[in-house]
Amino acid sequence: MTQEFTTIEKENISSLMFPKTDVLDDDNEIKMRTSELNRGLALGNLEHSKIKIFFEDSESKKIVNTTVWAVTDKNVVLKRGVLIPINRIYKLF
Repeated sequence: MTQEFTTIEKENISSLMFPKTDVLDDDNEIKMRTSELNRGLALGNLEHSKIKIFFEDSESKKIVNTTVWAVTDKNVVLKRGVLIPINRIYKLF
């Protein structure tokens, strides 16, 4: 899966454009993503562990290795208030 994703630094995410559509269309994959978000949040807050977030902006698929600080209804919050829309995330690992 990582071969089609380009690595990006979290500092560069705030300049990306994100479409409104969801990258996932399968209900089971969406439930799995929610579960992975909760796990990533727990790892970030309790153990300060970094995880890989596989996502897509308006141009290409990207991957970032970072700590999840918070999860809202619509976004994953990273350090310094950097946001990734949940509907643009494929997987967290």
